[in-house]
Amino acid sequence: MATSRDILKKFSPSNDEVEKLLNQALGNDGEVEASSYEDSIKNFQQDTILNGKVISIIGEDVIVDIGYKSEGVVEMSEFGDEAPKVGDTVEVFLEEVEDAMGMMILSKKKADRIRGWEKIITEHKEGDVVRGTVMRKIKGGLLVDIGIPVFLPASQVSIRRASDVSTYISKEIEARIIKIDESRMNIVISRRKLLEEGRDMLKQALLSDLEEGQLRVGVVKNIADFGAFVDLGGIDGLLHITDMSWGRINHPSEMLRIDDEVEVKILKF
Repeated sequence: MATSRDILKKFSPSNDEVEKLLNQALGNDGEVEASSYEDSIKNFQQDTILNGKVISIIGEDVIVDIGYKSEGVVEMSEFGDEAPKVGDTVEVFLEEVEDAMGMMILSKKKADRIRGWEKIITEHKEGDVVRGTVMRKIKGGLLVDIGIPVFLPASQVSIRRASDVSTYISKEIEARIIKIDESRMNIVISRRKLLEEGRDMLKQALLSDLEEGQLRVGVVKNIADFGAFVDLGGIDGLLHITDMSWGRINHPSEMLRIDDEVEVKILKF
């Protein structure tokens, strides 16, 4: 016959027995859920790129589901000219797992920049020629879009320093990559270097074709008291004031202006 102590023990199980009974009743779901939650947190590390789906658009906010317990928000302005639609799959950069409101902070612009950077450094190296469109003027030069924004210093825009580099905005240019800084995700390009290389090639071709006594057509590039400098197509020649006219002139500007086209005779080179 069971004593009152035995009956009390039956209804007062130990802590281990309680845990055992709970695990049996739950089928270990509690452990699985905890484990799954921890795994899900590990899959959403800050400063990584993730795939998400646009589930709604509220005003200027694009709500993106990346499979986390809460959705994330991306500003509409980060999509540029290609406005997203509900159901679109997008790549986003995870800036913060949860803010004070429990929302994920996402950025499409940063994801695009990282992917663009990866593509550029895979396809190009220092010394390569790239083509891009000048975006805007910034301190010290221009920002050029070659798939990602890169820096074109003002001193590298042209052979002769441009008085106003903003005239290049929206123009498509070719330039040579002169520096890649992978740690800072920064690229510097030079249009001047490319122009100088082209000029040197023309100069060599012209030198091999020049002969004393030849008649050549050139363009006046500069005027001084003693004469004018004429661009013959890669080489500048001096047209002395005494060789400008059979008669006497006081200054070359009496006969010539910058950008005038003139025919000259090669006396010596």
